[in-house]
Amino acid sequence: MEYLDVSSVQNIKALSALLSSQQEEENDEDYQDVSPYAKMGPGHIGPPTKKEKEGTSSVYAKKNSKEVWSEEEVTDGPQYDDVTDPRPQPQYEIILKQSVGTEDLFLGLSRKDPSSMCCEAMLVKIKLPDSKVTDVTLDLKEKFLDLRTPKYRLGLHLPHPVHHQEGKAQFFSEREELEVTLVMNRPLDAINMQ
Repeated sequence: MEYLDVSSVQNIKALSALLSSQQEEENDEDYQDVSPYAKMGPGHIGPPTKKEKEGTSSVYAKKNSKEVWSEEEVTDGPQYDDVTDPRPQPQYEIILKQSVGTEDLFLGLSRKDPSSMCCEAMLVKIKLPDSKVTDVTLDLKEKFLDLRTPKYRLGLHLPHPVHHQEGKAQFFSEREELEVTLVMNRPLDAINMQ
């Protein structure tokens, strides 16, 4: 039996070239008789995506090459963010609220706990010194609160989506404070809060 000296670099390179050429030939033979459907993987299931149809490489297709971003990339609310507006932002506080009865507090009969997932409403307290109720302009979207007065401007991205039609606002002149109560909108509340 003859032993091969594999210690030399030249012998190792020759062995590597021999093995790699045999492996490429085997792979080519395996895929010659295979249908195109056999080469598909789990990512090919379902209708082709917009990206596959257009042949684009990015997630968001840009119509104009000079555009920095597309409309899908922009979140709700930035149209209200005006960096050139010199008015200061007022102090505000967000408080999450939940309806708790004696059966929850003492007996623990419901599945409520102190976490934010069990809260039904959000209270936003906004300090507006030297302002009147007639000066306040309030606009509410599902995830954005826009408040403007002659002296202050607040563009607040809300931590949870809310029912913007069901909210209520109350201005307290003695404290110079606006309280906005918003009902939170969560998709599974009908199941979890019963």
